[in-house]
Amino acid sequence: MSDRPAQTAIEAIGLRKSYGSMTVLGGIDLRVTRGTVFALLGPNGAGKTTAVRILSTLTPPGGGTARVTGLDVVAQRKKVRRAISLTGQYAAVDELQTGEENLRMMGRLRKLPRAQARRRAAELLERFDLTDAARRRVGTYSGGMRRRLDLAAGLVTDPDVLFLDEPTTGLDPRSRRAMWDVVGDLTAGGVTVFLTTQYLEEADRLADRIALLDAGRVVAEGTAAELKDRVAGQRLDLIATGPDAYDALTAALGTRTTHRDPARLTVGVATDGGAAHVRALLDELDPAGTAVERFAVHDTTLDDVFLALTGRAATPDRPGDQTPEQTPDQAGKEASVV
Repeated sequence: MSDRPAQTAIEAIGLRKSYGSMTVLGGIDLRVTRGTVFALLGPNGAGKTTAVRILSTLTPPGGGTARVTGLDVVAQRKKVRRAISLTGQYAAVDELQTGEENLRMMGRLRKLPRAQARRRAAELLERFDLTDAARRRVGTYSGGMRRRLDLAAGLVTDPDVLFLDEPTTGLDPRSRRAMWDVVGDLTAGGVTVFLTTQYLEEADRLADRIALLDAGRVVAEGTAAELKDRVAGQRLDLIATGPDAYDALTAALGTRTTHRDPARLTVGVATDGGAAHVRALLDELDPAGTAVERFAVHDTTLDDVFLALTGRAATPDRPGDQTPEQTPDQAGKEASVV
């Protein structure tokens, strides 16, 4: 791998991890190019957080190897930690301190001289639009402001690699979009971002490459466009005339189903979008013309990819959905690597 560090920010080969008899990672391979956004998608319990914990040196692997900025995460753990930053699912800022105090404290923990820590705090507060709230206690901040402060705390020392583990969980759409803008600015400046998320729109918007993790294994990898093309270029949504018709359509499609919405009596199937193919599907699935009330053709989304490759729909995280290694107490402790 001697010729790879200049181009590769993260590389994992055969990465494995088990907790007792439960296999969380079953031997995954990952490679992330420097200065890009790499998104790791997967349902709850798929192993996303475990992968992040191993790559950020918080948890030793059970097997395989991993390098970050060319450094082995086990043998060169301290050097890896100096090159990275981690923002976890839950904001790890002190609510009793002000925003400014939090950032200055983080700077001092990162061995910055006092004056430099103060200057860096001011720069980050301005960058994340928090200057007006700098001297307010963090306990008075909104969720979006806390997440921005949390991310700012992880950038005190300009990391080469930034791990974002479910960074926008619980944020409103406006705050989520603001975080997306920040990530775009970071990669434009040369930072490599390793993102885990269940918000598929987020991965579609931000990621240069995406890996889909299911039951501890990578089941697909590529750009968003490549993954969508792997399932189908477009999707035909059939809106059923009633619950019985919906069940009949779903049963007829079987594993070809790429989208299900029982509440709206809607089921989706891959199509090339051409009139001939759409007509053929309608003739096959509803020969009597009584099951389909109406239909629509849409571009394939990452949700369709997710459902087609994992057999279930993607859903945002819910409180209490932790993998074996991710307890609520641990979640608050792993937010930054110091």
